[in-house]
Amino acid sequence: MSRHVQITFDAHDPRALSSFWRDALGYVHPGPPGVDLPEDADPLAAWDDFLERIGVPEEERNARSAVEDPDGHGPRLFFQQVPEDKVTKNRVHLDVRVAPGLRGEERMAALEAECERLVALGATRVRRHEPAPPLEAGFLVLTDPEGNEFCLD
Repeated sequence: MSRHVQITFDAHDPRALSSFWRDALGYVHPGPPGVDLPEDADPLAAWDDFLERIGVPEEERNARSAVEDPDGHGPRLFFQQVPEDKVTKNRVHLDVRVAPGLRGEERMAALEAECERLVALGATRVRRHEPAPPLEAGFLVLTDPEGNEFCLD
């Protein structure tokens, strides 16, 4: 039997980091438990109302956040607030698959276009790895707004 996977990020600002990954991946913030949101409702505003209603102090309301694949295929991403800074390279990272099946300059152009979009959202470009056939198709390394490495593949 297979298991579902949730990927957890330690973060200083879970809401901001989850919003970056929401926009990067086309994910959505789920609504609070037991709350039916109208289609045009802001899930983060609904969470603010929910947390206030159940008595969570304002200074604790950004302790957690999550985003989910609206199609239900990708893993849920969970963001938890931690006090310490990121110190070293990630041992696990996300590969954002934006150019599957593309090769050569067409692939690298697609990766560069996505890189520009993500940098505008707050990512930082780190380096480009050129294609080296037959095994390496080429990829870009970026960091999210809190310095977590990920690749555009």
